[in-house]
Order: sequence, then structure tokens, then C-alpha cells
Amino acid sequence: MTTYKLLALDMDGTLLNDRKEISQSNREWIAKCRKQGVTVVLSTGRGIQHILTYVEQLELDSPIVAVNGGEVWKSRDQLHLRHVIPFAQIEELRRIALELNVWYWAYHTEGKPTRDSWDENCGSQTAWIKFGYHTEDPVKLANLHQRISQIGDFELTNSHPTNIEVNPAGITKASGLREVCKLLNIGMHEVVAVGDSANDLAMIAEAGLGVAMGNAQEEVKLVADVVTDSNEEDGVSKVIRRYILELG
Repeated sequence: MTTYKLLALDMDGTLLNDRKEISQSNREWIAKCRKQGVTVVLSTGRGIQHILTYVEQLELDSPIVAVNGGEVWKSRDQLHLRHVIPFAQIEELRRIALELNVWYWAYHTEGKPTRDSWDENCGSQTAWIKFGYHTEDPVKLANLHQRISQIGDFELTNSHPTNIEVNPAGITKASGLREVCKLLNIGMHEVVAVGDSANDLAMIAEAGLGVAMGNAQEEVKLVADVVTDSNEEDGVSKVIRRYILELG
């Protein structure tokens, strides 16, 4: 019987290959994992609208950690909790993006507006969950970090070295997984968490077994207990086989 009771998987760069697909090997080993009674949870920076297709592919009925912990779902259609960013702060975050001329996007309950699709009329009546920036200019990235800190107290991470993801302070994938553990009456020491980016650091550090992908950012590898193969080499399936099902 496995030591672990929950497998938490980041999606982009982890569960998904570079074509945004779940490989056949990952799909098969996730099914084997579930047959042994291990709960498989997607823990991602994506909003629920961009998760459900994969939930259906894997036939999951488990909780979901979405938007870097900004939402926790009991199941695909039952919200457990949501942490929002006040619209006034969203406006300030967007103003910085416009001033520095960088790409930006956000997640709210109705979708994912970007710089190219921003609706000026979509405002305070919408629940805003995350804001994001992208730039390949390191000077602008440093400037963004400084400017964001002047607006309020936020949790700043990334899903790629060229972006910044903004959530309310203290809201991470780890905080989301702690809520999932409460729902399932298990402890974080019984969790295996797998990821590749800075927004995975908190859950990898706090899990019983923290796993970095072979393609992970170096700071993630330094925090992780072990490193598996890359997302192009079915790294998730190897985590399940070796560390959860203990098949070597």
C-alpha cells in the first residue's frame, strides 16, 4: 500500500507536453494510481474554464486547485472557496502594464481577458482572481516587481521566467492543497506535489514529497526532494511508478 494518498499535478510544463496534451503514458499511470486509492488533483495557475477538458479526459471526480490557489473546487462543478483581488487593485495593476507597455492578462469568473480582449465595461461586478504580466525585458520585470509592491500586499510567482502572476497575499497552490487536505481528511505529509515553475514552489516545499520536473526552473529543482524526467519524457508517469506505486 502506498504511503501517499494524494497526487497534486501542475498542468503546463508538468502533466501536459509542449503540445498541451496528456500523453498516453501519463494517462495510463494516472488511472493506475487512482485504482490504488490515491486521489489525483490538478493544481494549476489556469482558471477552471481552461481545466475541465483535461479533467474529463482523465475522468477525475476529485477536488481542483485553480488559479494558483485562488479557487478550490470540491469537484468540477462545486466551488469550495474563492479568493479575490479588489477591482480597484486590478485597475492599478493594469495601469502599470499600460505605463510600461507590457503584455497583461487576468482571470475572473467569466474568463481570461488579455491586453487584446480587455473589456472596459467588465469591472467591479466581476470577481477577479489573478492578474498577470509578460515581458522578456529583465529591466521591466524588475520594475514591475517594485511597482506592484507599492499597490498592496500580493503573492507574486510565475509560470515562466518571463512572466509575473499576482494573487492575494498568502494564496498559493500550497494554501489550496491545504484546503483540499481538509476536505479529504488527510495531511500535507501524505501529498506528492509535482511542478516546474515558481508558482509550484510553495506546494513542492510543503508536500510530503516535492517533485520537480526535468524541465523545471532551477529554483524549483533546488527546493524539490527529487527531480523526475521532463514533461516531454512522461515525467509524471515515472513519479507515479517509482514513488507512489513503488514499482522501481
